[in-house]
Amino acid sequence: MFTAEPAIETLQAFATSLGIGLLIGLERERQVDVKAGLRTFGLVGLLGCLLAMIGEVSGSGWILAAGLVSVAAMMIASLVADPLENDDPGTTSVVALMVCYALGAAVWFGHASIAVMLAIVTTVLLYFKQQLHAASRNLTSTDVISILQFGVLSLVILPILPDRSFGPYDALNLRHIWWMVVLISGVSLAGYAALRFVGARHGVALLGFFGGLVSSTATTMIFSRHTRASSGLARTAMLVILLANLVVLLRIAFVSFVVAPKIIFPLLLVFGGGLVLGLLAVLWGWRRRDGNGELPMPEIKNPAEIRAALSFGALYALILVLSAWLQDIAGSQGLYLLALASGLTDVDAITLSTLRLFNTAQLDAGAAITAISLAICSNLAFKSGLVLVLGGMPLARRTLPGMAAIALGLLAGLLWLR
Repeated sequence: MFTAEPAIETLQAFATSLGIGLLIGLERERQVDVKAGLRTFGLVGLLGCLLAMIGEVSGSGWILAAGLVSVAAMMIASLVADPLENDDPGTTSVVALMVCYALGAAVWFGHASIAVMLAIVTTVLLYFKQQLHAASRNLTSTDVISILQFGVLSLVILPILPDRSFGPYDALNLRHIWWMVVLISGVSLAGYAALRFVGARHGVALLGFFGGLVSSTATTMIFSRHTRASSGLARTAMLVILLANLVVLLRIAFVSFVVAPKIIFPLLLVFGGGLVLGLLAVLWGWRRRDGNGELPMPEIKNPAEIRAALSFGALYALILVLSAWLQDIAGSQGLYLLALASGLTDVDAITLSTLRLFNTAQLDAGAAITAISLAICSNLAFKSGLVLVLGGMPLARRTLPGMAAIALGLLAGLLWLR
């Protein structure tokens, strides 16, 4: 018996398939020598949905497969009979048409949301052809190695590691440890790629932001050294260094959201104090800055290097054990001392170990946020020393008040939280 609800769902599936085809076809229509444009892609999306429906009703998957082969054969025959004027083989259009057909079929099988998302991704890839080609041509061997090594870290090593706890206090879990390595390497690699893309030509703000995303310590060191050699760079260096260290708060907030989302709200309340006071210092310096001049690029190593990943993993494992031990024998105070000591050179490891204690209910939110904030303050103190030693007094006079403002903002946030 006919009912309205199944009919509406069927019409929605066909409408979604048509919309997917029109979206991809709209981009293809922009091409000068087009073989398949708006109407063709729209019809192919409908065809995929229609043949998926017929195949499901008839119980034959060959109908859907035959349709895919026919769509590809039609497009290839068109290109053979009338090649593109620019000697382009047209393989992208062939694959795009096949993807459109498959997405139409996916809609019928109940995966409309994923199909729409993939259609948007497909359109973006097609639209940004020139930019993607330019980016690939500009890749250095180091960039390619970084991408490949990150692939090894995340897609080769991570899946084969056992997911069980062992060691003192059951604090160690190889799958968990390596997942944290992948997370930190991924964030750093994203910043590294963005920094390579924007370079120094896009100014202070982006250089400070992406420099802090990759390594605020490396950014602080390189700009301090350049200021020692060129005193006219002091105000600009101060802005880059402060921005890089403010980004540390955003980076840790993002990692905390991924690892322990329940802690993010009170953490942001505390970090808000450091961000507000730090931004005020940046705005004050921005109004008094000189011209940018020639901005140096931070000399940052491959963030996905296997050796660096192993070193971070070992450090994180050590801090996991020490955190659990100190929490057991000395409570939160022992963890705070560890945060101050380890935070001097690495905030990520102590942050992740603290979040693990929070996730396993060995630490409440207030103690966890206090430990993370103390580690950041310790790290700010260490980098302030770098500014003073490497950059000299002209840079220190401008930068250290801003670093102190970030730390005071964090401490004020902690007092308010309590």
